[in-house]
Amino acid sequence: MSRTIHLALHPYGVGGPGQHGLWKDPRVAKNSSIDINHYIRQAQAAEHALFDALFVVDSQFINATYPAHYLNRLEPLTLLSAVATHTRHIGLVGTASSTYNSPFNLARRFASLDHISGGRAGWNVVTSFDTGTSRNFGLDEHLDYATRYGRALEFVKVARGLWDSYEDDAFPADVERDLFLDPDKLHALDHAGDHFQVAGPLNISRSPQGQPVIFQAGVSAEGRDLAAQVAEGIYAPGGSLEQAQEYYADVKRRTASYGRDPEHIKIFIHGGPVVAATDEAARRREREIFEEDNDFDRNLALLGRSFGAYDFSTHDLDAPFPDVAHLAEKGGRTGAGKLIERARAENLTLRQVAESVNAFHRSPFVGAPETVADTIEQWFDAGTFDGINLAFRTSEDLDLFVDGVVPLLQKRGLYRTEYTADTLRGNLGLPVPANRHAREPRLAND
Repeated sequence: MSRTIHLALHPYGVGGPGQHGLWKDPRVAKNSSIDINHYIRQAQAAEHALFDALFVVDSQFINATYPAHYLNRLEPLTLLSAVATHTRHIGLVGTASSTYNSPFNLARRFASLDHISGGRAGWNVVTSFDTGTSRNFGLDEHLDYATRYGRALEFVKVARGLWDSYEDDAFPADVERDLFLDPDKLHALDHAGDHFQVAGPLNISRSPQGQPVIFQAGVSAEGRDLAAQVAEGIYAPGGSLEQAQEYYADVKRRTASYGRDPEHIKIFIHGGPVVAATDEAARRREREIFEEDNDFDRNLALLGRSFGAYDFSTHDLDAPFPDVAHLAEKGGRTGAGKLIERARAENLTLRQVAESVNAFHRSPFVGAPETVADTIEQWFDAGTFDGINLAFRTSEDLDLFVDGVVPLLQKRGLYRTEYTADTLRGNLGLPVPANRHAREPRLAND
């Protein structure tokens, strides 16, 4: 079968990072981030367009400077469980922190979503870079970088072990033999590691796709290595075509180095398409969107997120960028480190760095439908992604992409014309994980 593009939808409600003014748009309901019907409609529209997944982000720390969507939004697994009952095919991927959860509880919640949805659940594993989160969980400070990633790797291994607690045929429910459970097919985990001690077993069976699909968004070397070891889907940073090519090739290479099939990890880049009747109209609208969202105080606060929600407003804006390298270790180390390096190399002030956080950059996926389809095809053929994680400002923008771009991709044989499976794994072309206790392997099409 020829290689085809995967698409996911990343809804933002009233506006996430870089969309600070979205809540003012009269087409956006002011309660959309907590309105389950808003998400159901978005998911159904994406499913009608044969998207692979709905992706929901999360964080567990805020202050008053955070984007509007972050201030008042639904918890991902609760949200996705509701959406599951109103959809049939689209995958449901929720973000959950390995730093501020316990493996047993989180494994059970994702397994429950997997059953509710009929095998469409995915877990976006994050280690959390908002250092203020620690104070919401009774900790004095955020875990350091190495500890967070070591914990994340062990967390995923424990969750996968718990998801294998029951073999696929563990429940004969044979009334004649008075046998509901075959006890030989129930397995305790008895895990004892550096970060967790978990006895198990989990009290829920495997779903039609075996286990939820593991997603990750690693940018640093540690993040890329974690993804190469455990991820089946990756949310990549994107950037220029050359940067996306480098990331794609590097992660696929690392995946192979761990003895895994590189085709069993699907890399999604971020895309915020702007589609209009002409290229000129789309570019004009792209610039208008930037101006609507370009607020200096918000940009300064956004800069602080990379350094553990640090308050840069206490510094002289026109003095050299302050020495905050020690804050990057427990925040977004990779992004923060790049900002520090550039500030030093170019002798930038705090104001200049803050302005650069939300500087205008032309997106590659902007233009008339034909232009956007051409660019997607070019990037896909150049080896930059397996899929695109799409964020649209409004439902109307989603419709413009679905009605204008998707048919062109289908006509070129780059995108499906129907769902080929009932599970997220099946539609992504991923194998069903073998239960480690099973006597015979389960086939992907069982």
